[in-house]
Amino acid sequence: MQVIKDDQVVYSMSPKNKPVAEVQPGETLQFVTKDCFGNQILTEKDLFESVGWATINPATGPVYIKGAQPGDTLAVQIQDIAIADKGCMVTVPEMGYAGDVIKSSETKIIAIENGQAVFNQKISIPVDPMIGVIGTAPASEDIPCGTPGQHGGNMDTRLIKKGSTLYLPVFVEGALLAMGDLHAVMGDGEVSVTGLEIPGQVTVKVDLIKGKSEPWPVLDVGDDWYVIASAEDLDEAARLALDAMLEFLEKRTDLSLNDRVSLLSACGKMEISQVVDPLKTVRMGISKTIMKNYALQF
Repeated sequence: MQVIKDDQVVYSMSPKNKPVAEVQPGETLQFVTKDCFGNQILTEKDLFESVGWATINPATGPVYIKGAQPGDTLAVQIQDIAIADKGCMVTVPEMGYAGDVIKSSETKIIAIENGQAVFNQKISIPVDPMIGVIGTAPASEDIPCGTPGQHGGNMDTRLIKKGSTLYLPVFVEGALLAMGDLHAVMGDGEVSVTGLEIPGQVTVKVDLIKGKSEPWPVLDVGDDWYVIASAEDLDEAARLALDAMLEFLEKRTDLSLNDRVSLLSACGKMEISQVVDPLKTVRMGISKTIMKNYALQF
């Protein structure tokens, strides 16, 4: 198994990035990742202001997947996420969804003990490791790793975790897969602008689906299918996620448009992933159990 070390990182998803490794479809590989601050915040004396913006959200990679061409889909099966024994969170004035009520910058170091994030003496939170940044290279532009889009990127979606499979559109030869920004645990919204930021290792299997793609990333979480869309505001992101799920169902069922809309209004799962990045992210889901007679596949 190839190991992509955390000294090989990019700060934007770009077609100009040089691959640091090549793999065949069907191979398993491991990405060693730094936290979103490049492992620069180690104590509670290290405030966010000490970290340069140029080193925020490093993504390990990119990796060239042989045979991948524009119009294909990269299937990334997340087999395992191992995390360090402590992570950090920050609260910063004028940053995040609650930045207007924060008066002073603060760093919180949180230990991981027996599968729990020890928030304080009275609160422990079960860890649920997930990937904040994961994506392929866009077709022609450089998109900072901190920004989500159709290529993936900083979707900060807590369901991108062990046991899920993420389907990413391929826009350039080789796809150029990169990832980072792990969280030991993160709530929907990520309202402070951080989850529990932590270094770690992600083991994935990559496969290639030729000649088939969706306009936005698609996530298989076992019990549900989700599409993930991002836009400048939540209303627009929600509409894009809805449209993407309507298209996903159109390709895989015989349901009319009116029935697809009614179905999603009856049992769809429109959920907020994050509200703090340059673009906001919404996911739209549908239960596999409800759709069992259609046996939805990517």
